[in-house]
Amino acid sequence: MPRSTLNLDDIELQPRPTAYAPKGEAAERYDAKVAFIGAQLGARKLGYNVTAIAPGKRAYPFHNHQVNEEVFLILDGSGELRFGEEVLQIRRGDVIACPAGGPETAHQIVNTGSEELRYFAVSTRLSPEIAEYPDTGRFGILAGLAPAAAGGPRMMMFVGRENETLDYWQGE
Repeated sequence: MPRSTLNLDDIELQPRPTAYAPKGEAAERYDAKVAFIGAQLGARKLGYNVTAIAPGKRAYPFHNHQVNEEVFLILDGSGELRFGEEVLQIRRGDVIACPAGGPETAHQIVNTGSEELRYFAVSTRLSPEIAEYPDTGRFGILAGLAPAAAGGPRMMMFVGRENETLDYWQGE
């Protein structure tokens, strides 16, 4: 049975799985360690994590969600929040709301400080999800699938650009 409480002093931040680690030039800008704690607490409809970003880095590209909403509580450190067309200074104690929507709700947390920036994140877990990346014109689709034969979770992820999609009937 999952725990109902968890102290932040007891969590272990882990590097991203290799399949999701930034590669090439992106590795120079992106780096984060994450503790996914939602499942440990028995969460079903919300995702919870603690993310740590090294100085000069960001965890994720500038993006918006079409379906899911996120909130962030800055635990330690300082930096910048890109939100839509604004750039805002953030620091310990700030609460950041990122509702679902278009590019006007796109967001990115950047550690511009000299110490690690840590935040607690909560998000809805609705599926399928569509994320857009205004800086690059990309989109991503993430969907939960029926469990694998062994009972484990399965996900489908597709990243592309609108003008690079296949015709529905191509190859049929």
